[in-house]
Amino acid sequence: MKKILAAAMTCAALISGLTAAGAQSLDIMSQIGEIVEKSSNELAVQINLSGKQRMLTQKMSKESFLIALGIDPDANRANLKKTMALFDRTLKGLKNGDEGLKLAKAPNAKIAAQLDVVMKLWKTFQPLVAKVAAGSADAATLTAIAKNNLPLLREMNKAVKMFEKAAGADTGELAVVINLSGRQRMLTQKMTKEYLLIALGIDPDANRANLKKTMALFDRTLKGLLDGDPEQGLPGTKDEKIRAQLKKVMALWANFAPLLKKPATPETLRAIAQDNLPLLAEMNRAVKMYEQSW
Repeated sequence: MKKILAAAMTCAALISGLTAAGAQSLDIMSQIGEIVEKSSNELAVQINLSGKQRMLTQKMSKESFLIALGIDPDANRANLKKTMALFDRTLKGLKNGDEGLKLAKAPNAKIAAQLDVVMKLWKTFQPLVAKVAAGSADAATLTAIAKNNLPLLREMNKAVKMFEKAAGADTGELAVVINLSGRQRMLTQKMTKEYLLIALGIDPDANRANLKKTMALFDRTLKGLLDGDPEQGLPGTKDEKIRAQLKKVMALWANFAPLLKKPATPETLRAIAQDNLPLLAEMNRAVKMYEQSW
């Protein structure tokens, strides 16, 4: 990690110039450790929150489609406005830093440039969801949201991969775990969005196929986080607290997955609208546990 290496080199230069006693040297070494740990923790937060941005692209889309379907429209309009504001603030924070979000500025120019690509797409997507939040969920706007959320998701995912790569080989495995556990949050919202698109009659055949793939990926990754999946680069975990949290997610998933296979009746739509949120919340807790274990 360039930022960590730079910090370590700076402190090493300080050590080379030391003429004080060994106690002072030990104090400087302690400071090096604190700086390296801080840089590492900053990167863990960046991977987590950039990964969370992927989820927010899908959550905004989901909330727009719930409004269009007349499911708790007032609450979902309020939720959509909050989701939009969080995405916007976090995107700016990932590039420039945000003390309140505990975000350091982007660690290199390539990541900053990729975040600019995301910002450009966001400027196209934001007016669409803002229109729905303001009360206008016409067919053209919904179709545009269905189309434009995917490039935003893809380019945000590229940024996450770049943050992950910045971790370097020494912490690369944990970076992958934070990335893929974070991706699970996005998948909870993506599969819900896809179900709602089917209910709205927007590309139903394509979205049925997408929904099956999303469900399969969520299921496989959840099992891989728990017990390992070499093809995904997941080592599994022996941490009992994390295992217990993942099993909590698995129990929620066992109840949620069958809903996504049912016809889109009013009762099923309301159940899906309600039950995706605990699944998201518990998956997010798992991601935080991985971040804090860095």
